[in-house]
Amino acid sequence: MTVLTESRTTGSGPRTANRRRKPVRTRAYKMFRVAALIAVVLFLVAPLLWMLLASLKTNVDIYDAGKSFLFTPTVENYANVLQRNNYFVFIFNSFWVAFVSTALSLILGVPAAYAMSRFTMHRSALVVLMARVIPGVSLLVPWYYVFSNLKMVGGFEVLILSHMFVALPLIVYIMMSYFDSLPIELEESAQVDGLTPIGAFRRITLPLSVGGMATAGILSFIFSWNNFMFALVLSGSKTKTLPVAIFDFVSYASIDWGGLMAAATVVTIPIMIIALFTQKYIVSGMTAGATKG
Repeated sequence: MTVLTESRTTGSGPRTANRRRKPVRTRAYKMFRVAALIAVVLFLVAPLLWMLLASLKTNVDIYDAGKSFLFTPTVENYANVLQRNNYFVFIFNSFWVAFVSTALSLILGVPAAYAMSRFTMHRSALVVLMARVIPGVSLLVPWYYVFSNLKMVGGFEVLILSHMFVALPLIVYIMMSYFDSLPIELEESAQVDGLTPIGAFRRITLPLSVGGMATAGILSFIFSWNNFMFALVLSGSKTKTLPVAIFDFVSYASIDWGGLMAAATVVTIPIMIIALFTQKYIVSGMTAGATKG
């Protein structure tokens, strides 16, 4: 009995030590994870915080390092942006171009993605992938040459078409993976009940793909809203969008940092609100292709 008791007592030693080590490792891992999360959040939020604070300062306060956080706020920069420079027109231009280009891309891209997914059109999918990879900046010079000969430079039409060149492949690429994740048996059952293939797509598949369309539409809208290069080359004085209008605060001799930061805040806030209220659609749409089968 004594031998058994000693063996049990001796054998419990390493187990107790392992149990003690595991909580230590778990706490260290949690501390590291929290520290890494805080570092990433600060890295992402710090520029936005600086932009917001600078938009409430005068140019003198911006250059004064002692007034980084303690200063007298002013809304003069926002008054300069929204009233004197008539930025409401630029906001409408950005919204109109983003909305129309996204809507037309969805109308064309969703049926195309469905056809490529259900009928395994590999060559067409390869063309879409190539259009997705090609940088749009490389096509600016040909676009400007063609559209200038057609007398279209400076109009909304050319901006919408140029934004659709990037938005359409993006929507097709997202929707193809989304349609691949939907079981084809649902459409076959609908056709057995008397629906045509187009009717099955319209009544069964399309309602089930609302999450994917929301994701594709939101990402397309954000790209169009933030696009600078296309609008810089192809827009005119009446069709100028917000990213281009921001550069009105940059001159050859000086930069109006307060007005520039206020204008950048005006550009950023709508997209942040949209992303905040539609994040569940973005997440569900992006993970739909991972649940295939």
